[in-house]
Amino acid sequence: MPRFAANLSMLYPELDFLDRFEAAAKDGFRAVEYLFPYAYAPQELAARLQANGLQQVLFNGPPGNWDGGERGLASLPGREAEFREGVLKALDYAAALDCPRVHIMAGLVAEDTLREDVQPVYVDNLRWAAEQAAKVGRDLLIEPINTRDIPRFFLNRQDHAHQILEAVGAPNLKVQMDLYHCQIVEGDVAMKLRKYLPTGRVGHLQIAGVPERHEPDIGELNHDYLFKVIDEIMAAGQWDGWIGCEYRPARGAVPQGTSDGLGWLRRV
Repeated sequence: MPRFAANLSMLYPELDFLDRFEAAAKDGFRAVEYLFPYAYAPQELAARLQANGLQQVLFNGPPGNWDGGERGLASLPGREAEFREGVLKALDYAAALDCPRVHIMAGLVAEDTLREDVQPVYVDNLRWAAEQAAKVGRDLLIEPINTRDIPRFFLNRQDHAHQILEAVGAPNLKVQMDLYHCQIVEGDVAMKLRKYLPTGRVGHLQIAGVPERHEPDIGELNHDYLFKVIDEIMAAGQWDGWIGCEYRPARGAVPQGTSDGLGWLRRV
């Protein structure tokens, strides 16, 4: 059976962030993910995890100036020193939270720049970062993201992500396959699951309904079917990861809105 992690950046928006750990545990989640931990001391986050019997399975590395519109540094020429500092900070948090993987955001391609012109910077940065992560037993992930939600994001397609893995050549660099982004950009999601999960190069999955990014039982994707596909692949011993629930509850910040929308989870 697929294992689901609550994304605390999106779920339980009616609660303060630190109170979302308890809410997720009460709803039956045994793992969590979120965008960024850096506003909190790692000891505080670790205490919340331990108190609620939760496992941290994913968070993002520092993205640069998020409020200023930046969405990662890995592909940005001239920002290598800041990128490296951020990777080391993320790995320190991963150690404190006993988190096995960190997502490294690629960043945006400038209006006057071709993607192929910055790809060498991206590959070199990832190779260095993967070496640092390997020293402390962590995996790094790269995620294709649709350009409707994040225009000009460097990485958009599953095949491109796997080409990057080949170029970097690090066994601890893997793909974060978000089925929401995959459906918007390229579709054929079930066949891509069957193609990529058995390779061992997909470190994490994420889900949300398409196109509104609500619960997975809302929208055009048949997640019941997709969960069965994932079940089959897991039963064959070809994948054993977590699925992050990275969606916005349809009821928004209404009290109990997240919990009331978990009927899909209880049916899996």
